[in-house]
Amino acid sequence: MSFQAYLDNIQEKTGKTPNDFIAEAEKKKLTEFKNIIAWLKTDYGLGLGHARALAYVIRNGAEFEVRQKTGPHRDASGTLKLDGKSARSRKVKKK
Repeated sequence: MSFQAYLDNIQEKTGKTPNDFIAEAEKKKLTEFKNIIAWLKTDYGLGLGHARALAYVIRNGAEFEVRQKTGPHRDASGTLKLDGKSARSRKVKKK
């Protein structure tokens, strides 16, 4: 599963976009990785892998180093879309 697919899956499970989680973490003043993980697991029931992916985004933003260039875990670019799946599909439909 690609990094973007992890984030999209989290949105499907919780109804929240990565940007929603970033804003909520800022309001709660969560900055430490372990505290973010605990919050996501406790409040949203996320598994460790999904919580770690989201914690990375909360702490580091949308940019990441692409390590998987082939196969099912590859990402198209090193920039994640944080505004949610529906926002991306609306942009495609407008063309």
